[in-house]
Amino acid sequence: MEQSGIILAAMATPPLAQSATTTASWYDRPMRWAQLTLVEDDPGKYDPAFWLDYFRRTHSDAACLSAGGCVAYYPTKIPLHYRSKYLGDRDSFGELVTGCRKLGMNVIARTDPHAAHQDVYDAHPDWIAVDAQGNKRKHWADPELWVTCALGPYNFDFMTGVTREIVSMYQVDGIFSNRWAGSGMCYCEHCRANFKTFSSLELPRTTNPQDPARKQYIVWHQQRLFELWRLWDAEIKKVNPNASYIANAGGGALSDLDMKTIGELAPILFADRQARHGVMPPWSNGKNGKEYGSTMGRKPIGGIFSVGVEEQYRWKDSVQTADEIRMWVADGIAHNLRPWFTKFNGKIADPRWLKVVEDLYGWHYKNDRYLRNEKSLARVAMIYSQQTAAFYGGDQARAKVEDHALGFYQALVEARVPFDMVHDRTLEAEHISRYRTLILPNIAALSTEQCSQLKAFVEGGGGLIATHETSLYDEWGVRRSDFGLAGLFGASFDGKIDTNVHNSYLNIEKDPDSGRFHPLVHGLEDANRIINAVNWVHVKPTAESRYSPLTLVPSYPDLPMEEVFPRIPRTNTPGVFAREVGRGRVVYFPFDLDRTFWEVLAADHGQLLRNAVAWASNEEQPLVVTGRGVIDVSLWMQKSSMTAHLVNLTNPMMMKGPVREIIPVPAQQVRIRIPDGRRVAGMRFLVNAKTPAYRQAANVLSVDVPTIELHEVIALDFA
Repeated sequence: MEQSGIILAAMATPPLAQSATTTASWYDRPMRWAQLTLVEDDPGKYDPAFWLDYFRRTHSDAACLSAGGCVAYYPTKIPLHYRSKYLGDRDSFGELVTGCRKLGMNVIARTDPHAAHQDVYDAHPDWIAVDAQGNKRKHWADPELWVTCALGPYNFDFMTGVTREIVSMYQVDGIFSNRWAGSGMCYCEHCRANFKTFSSLELPRTTNPQDPARKQYIVWHQQRLFELWRLWDAEIKKVNPNASYIANAGGGALSDLDMKTIGELAPILFADRQARHGVMPPWSNGKNGKEYGSTMGRKPIGGIFSVGVEEQYRWKDSVQTADEIRMWVADGIAHNLRPWFTKFNGKIADPRWLKVVEDLYGWHYKNDRYLRNEKSLARVAMIYSQQTAAFYGGDQARAKVEDHALGFYQALVEARVPFDMVHDRTLEAEHISRYRTLILPNIAALSTEQCSQLKAFVEGGGGLIATHETSLYDEWGVRRSDFGLAGLFGASFDGKIDTNVHNSYLNIEKDPDSGRFHPLVHGLEDANRIINAVNWVHVKPTAESRYSPLTLVPSYPDLPMEEVFPRIPRTNTPGVFAREVGRGRVVYFPFDLDRTFWEVLAADHGQLLRNAVAWASNEEQPLVVTGRGVIDVSLWMQKSSMTAHLVNLTNPMMMKGPVREIIPVPAQQVRIRIPDGRRVAGMRFLVNAKTPAYRQAANVLSVDVPTIELHEVIALDFA
C-alpha cells in the first residue's frame, strides 16, 4: 500500500483556517443543521451563493457538506480517489466550507465509501464486496460502479487516507460517513480470513442466530466496525484534536451496532430516519429520538429529515407536502432531536420545500433556549433490546421484536403518557431509578444480571409490565427452562407456545371476594369478553393466585358459521398476572397483546395496555393532557425552564402518508407537575406566542390550551 505517501501528500496541502466556533466542546453548540449532498454534475452548474444565503436565512449553525469517497468534490491528491469529472480546477467543497465559516457555522465533511469506480476494481479487486456465490458485486443501482467491502482494506487503508486528507486540508470539525458499514454480508478473501482468525469458523451461510457461525459473525461484524470507527476517529484527532469521526449509525432494537457502545464513543449523533414511508406513523421520528437518547444522555442528537419522498422507489429529487414535513419535524423536536434538513442535488428542481424549512427553522431559532433540553421528566420508560433482536428475532426480528414495541408505543401515544426509551444494557439502578414504571414489550432475551436488576427495581417500588416471551431466553437467545422473571410474574413456563391462534377470546372477570372489577379492565366492565391475541405462552401460576381479571376462552371453529360457538365458554386459565411484589407492582400478559394491537389496532387491546401502565405506576403522570384527538406529548427540563410539548397527530393520513393538511384539534386541558424545589415565575405558549392564564394548586399547574394546529409548547420559566 502507498498509504504513507498518501498521508504525506495530504499534509503538504495548505490547510484552511479553523473555524472560530471549533473547540473541544463544539458539539453542543449547533441547534439547526443543514446538509447539502452534491451530485457529480453539481460543480459549475449549481449556485453555492444561493445555498450559503439559505443557510443564513434559516439560522443554520452547522452544515454537513459532500467531500469525498465515491466522488471527490475537492482537488484530492490520493490515487484512485475519483474526482468529479465536472470539477475542473474548482474546489466545490472548499468554497462551501469557506462560506459557512464566514457565517460562523460548524462544518463536518460527508464521505460515502460504499461504492467505487472501475479503476479501483482494476487496481484492487480484493477491495470489492463478494456475494455468497463468490461473485464480485456490481452496484445494484448504478452498474458502472462496484460495491466495496466495508470490513477490509478499502475502508481501513484507502478511506483512512481520504479521511486524513480532508481533515488536513480543511480542518473540518468532523467526518460524517454515509453507508460506511457495508451493504450486506461480504464473502471476500479478507472477510473470510479475518473471520476465520476470530472464530476458527467459516463465514455462515444461514441467518439463523442460533447457528454457531452466525452467532460469532454477529459479534465479529460489530467488533470490526467499532475497530474501524476508532481508527478513523484517532486519525482525525491526530490532525485536529477538536474533531471526531461521526458515524451514520445507530437506532433502535434492529440496529446492527450496540447503542450503548455508540453512546460512549460518539460526542454527537444524527438520527437518520428521514421521512415516513408505507404505513409508518409520524411518531416514528420521536421514537428515533428516544432510542438515540437512551444511550446518548445529554449529548446532542440531530434529527435528519429529507424534504423528499422516502419510498422504496428512491425519488431523490422529489418534494414532500409542506404539512408532511412539518408534522415529521415537529414530532422530532418534541422528543429532543435538533432539526437537520438534507437536500440531495444542489440544483433545485422543485422549490416548494424552501419556505417550509425556513419557517420551521425560524421558529426554532426564536425559541432556542427552550429547546436546549437537559433531561426528560417522564416517569415511564419502554425498554428496547438489541440482543433480543439479534439472537432471538434474527431475520424475523421486525415481527417478533419490533412490532411488539410499535404496538405498545402506539398505545402510549393514544394514552398521552410521556415516556422515554431505555436500552437493556443500561438497567443499572442509577440509570432507571428515576422511572416509576418500566415496560418490556416481548423483551425475550435477558441475562441473569439484567433479570436481577429488574427484580431490584420492582422490589424497590418500581412498576413493571411485560408481555409474551419476556425473559424466556438468555442474552444469547437460548431458551431457558423457565422465565428469568418468573418470580416477578408469579407464573412459570408450561412448555408450550401456541402461534397463529384464531377466534379466541378473553373473559372479563370480577374479583369473587369483592365483587369488583380490577383496574386493569377499567372501561371494559360491560364487555363481558374481548378478543384474544394471536400468540399465547402456556404458563402455570407459581404464586397464590385466586383471581385474574382476564381468563382464556380457547379457540373454536370460525367456519361454517353454524359451528361458530365456544366449546369451552369459561376457563380458569389466567390471561394476565397482576401482582404487588415488594413495594412495586408487576403486570404480565402471557400473550402478544402489544404486537396484536399493532396489527389490528383493536381499541380494547389499547385500553388494556393503558390500564396496565396506570395500575403499575400507581401515580398521576407528571403531564396529563385531556381533550379530543391524538396528541403525542413530552416533558423536558432546561437550565432555567421546563417545557411540555403537545404534537397534534390527529389526521386520516396518520398511518399512511403523505399528510395532505393539518387538522386542528379543540382545546386541551393540561396538568403539569412542577419538580420539587422549583417555583414558576411565568408561562408562555411558544407557538401561538401568547401568555395564558394558569392555575396552581400545590405543585400542580393547570392551564387550558386553545385549539392546537400542529404543535404547541408550554414553556414555564422558573424563578
